[in-house]
Amino acid sequence: MPVYTSIPNDAFVAAVHILATAIRDGGWAPDHLIGIGRGGLVPAVYLSHALGLPTLSVDYSSQVEAFAAAPLARLAERTCDGARLLFVDDINDTGGTIAQIRATLAAAGAVPERVRFATLIDNVRSAERVDYAARTIDREQTKDWFVFPWEAVAPAQAIAADAAAVPERTA
Repeated sequence: MPVYTSIPNDAFVAAVHILATAIRDGGWAPDHLIGIGRGGLVPAVYLSHALGLPTLSVDYSSQVEAFAAAPLARLAERTCDGARLLFVDDINDTGGTIAQIRATLAAAGAVPERVRFATLIDNVRSAERVDYAARTIDREQTKDWFVFPWEAVAPAQAIAADAAAVPERTA
């Protein structure tokens, strides 16, 4: 049975401020923040307000190609024109989402140096690295299923189903 760890709204807002400070102090300024649907949409909006930057989105979680691959191809074109893009997600757990986005962008000709990633939580054992993280965990030690404020309104059985879909993360 997974351990469900709720992230209170004030902790979420504090994490957004940690990311905003790291981005401001990092010497690399994005032109656009891209929320990765579904989990990265709310953090991207908050971060856009904290940084005063526009927000775009890609809907990765729906697995509907027209809402992910086509927008990513258009974003790849923007990097060729000099735009710097910061993709935002809630957690980098296995790295699967980030790997797929990077591969799609690369196939569309994106300039890799103009693309970065930020997450609220970064698993040090992930196959992919992020450029900015508010918090780092080690999945070998931390098996919690994190429940972010926007997920807390979901029925308990929906949260349990999400966790059950990836038992290797919580076992």
